[in-house]
Amino acid sequence: MAIRNIRTIGDEILTMNARPVKEMTPRIKTLIEDMLDTMYDAQGVGLAAPQVGVLKQNVVIDVTEDGSQPIVLINPQIVKLSGTQTGQEGCLSVPGKAGIVTRANYAKVRALNADMVEIEVEGEELLARALQHEIDHLSGVLYVSKVEGELMNASAGEE
Repeated sequence: MAIRNIRTIGDEILTMNARPVKEMTPRIKTLIEDMLDTMYDAQGVGLAAPQVGVLKQNVVIDVTEDGSQPIVLINPQIVKLSGTQTGQEGCLSVPGKAGIVTRANYAKVRALNADMVEIEVEGEELLARALQHEIDHLSGVLYVSKVEGELMNASAGEE
C-alpha cells in the first residue's frame, strides 16, 4: 500500500499511550497494510502504530529472514513471561543506535488478529524480544529506557 514516515526519538507521540481498537475499519486495515510495507521497507522485525504517528494498539512483527510470516496484533496483552535473555536491541525509531537490554526469553501474548479474532502468540528469543519491545511502544516506552550501559552505534535494520 504505502510507506509511512517512521517517527523518531524526541517525537512526543512515541511517549503517549495508544488507544484500543474497537472495530476493524477500512482505515485500520489500511494502517496495518501500510505498517507491514513500512516495516519491510525499513528492514525491521517489528513496528507499532505510534511509530507511524497513529495512537492505536496495532503491532506488526515478522522475525523471519525472508519476511514470510507477518504477525498482526491488535490490542495485544502480555499474559506470560519467563526466563531471561540479554542482548543487543535496536529500534526503527532510534536509527543507527543499539543497546544491551535484558528481557524475558519467552513471551505469550493474547491479541486480536486482522480479522478481529482472538489469538495467542508464543515466542522465544528474537520473537519474545520483539513482542515485548513492540508492546512497550503502545505504552509510550522506548527501549532506550531499559538499556544497560550506553547506546552504541549500530548497523541498520534492527527493531
